[in-house]
Amino acid sequence: MAFFRTTGYLEPFPSIRGEGVFLRVPNQSDYVEWAELRGASREFLVPWEPIWPLDDLTKASFRRRLRRYAEELRADQSYAFFVCRTDDGALVGGLTLANIRRGVAQSATLGYWMGAPYAGQGYMTKAVRALIPFSFETLRLHRLEAACIPTNEASIRLLRKCGFVQEGYAKQYLCINGVWQDHLLFARVNAAE
Repeated sequence: MAFFRTTGYLEPFPSIRGEGVFLRVPNQSDYVEWAELRGASREFLVPWEPIWPLDDLTKASFRRRLRRYAEELRADQSYAFFVCRTDDGALVGGLTLANIRRGVAQSATLGYWMGAPYAGQGYMTKAVRALIPFSFETLRLHRLEAACIPTNEASIRLLRKCGFVQEGYAKQYLCINGVWQDHLLFARVNAAE
């Protein structure tokens, strides 16, 4: 049983509203829009992500991804969201609270991706800002962590705008685009505690 579990997942999971964006759990009907956005953004995303499996954009792969998201959500291990634009509901990116650690840690790792057509327009900053109260108030986490490649200036700016503070530097931290990459380590703690 999850420690500090605050919500049940037999009922539909609510969306999270932010300024100009909302976050919602992905579902099967998102496949076409997701595959088109990810496919069109591949060149943009490759420098910042692990190597994509050959079948990554297939419907079968998307179904497996959704099953994994649902299992991890039920187990309080990870929460995956699609970021959508409020005015037209367009999918613009995604973010995940992963590696949730309960007990004395009460922490999670933040990861995100943005579709190339929507990059640099502030959508992810708004999405992360919307996710922070959900993380601290609803999930009752104490600490959010994020890591980014030192040359990813957009990600560094985003994290700083959202109140994350750089805490360290990890050598060969994650395998990104087939290479073990150094990462800057950021965190934000719940100031209300």
